[in-house]
Order: sequence, then C-alpha cells, then structure tokens
Amino acid sequence: MTTAPSTAMSKAEYLALAEQKYTDLQALATQPTFYDYEKSFEAIWMELGRQVLERNVGSVPADRRKKKDDDALRSNSNSEQSGF
Repeated sequence: MTTAPSTAMSKAEYLALAEQKYTDLQALATQPTFYDYEKSFEAIWMELGRQVLERNVGSVPADRRKKKDDDALRSNSNSEQSGF
C-alpha cells in the first residue's frame, strides 16, 4: 500500500501543475462543438485532479474500487473459525 507524502502540496506546487494545463485549456477554443469542448475540458480537469490527489495522498491504485492492501485482509480465515 502506498503511504501518504510527509507534506501536503504547497500553493506553488499546485499552481505549477495548473499552469501546465493552461495551454490545453486555451486550446479548447478551437473545438468545433460545445460537446467536444466540454469533453476535452472534463478530461483536462480530471487529469489535473488526479495529479493533485496523487501528490496529496499518494498514487492511485489501478483498480479504483480496491481500497485495501491484500495483506490487510482478516487474519482469521473461514477454515480457522470453529463451528463451520
């Protein structure tokens, strides 16, 4: 399991990440339809959000539904429980 970084993201680090996306956001003006604009806008913000989240809490697992490490499963298995 990935551990959280020792410090939270600073304002300067956030602004640096956002600045990297600024050119992409400006390029949206060339989209032919509002649907294309909205779809591209969402993709840019999702990527920025992922980068901010990973910087603040650690890397995101490949399976978005997986929240626990495999080693963190209950120590008692069904075969060790009495009566079953």
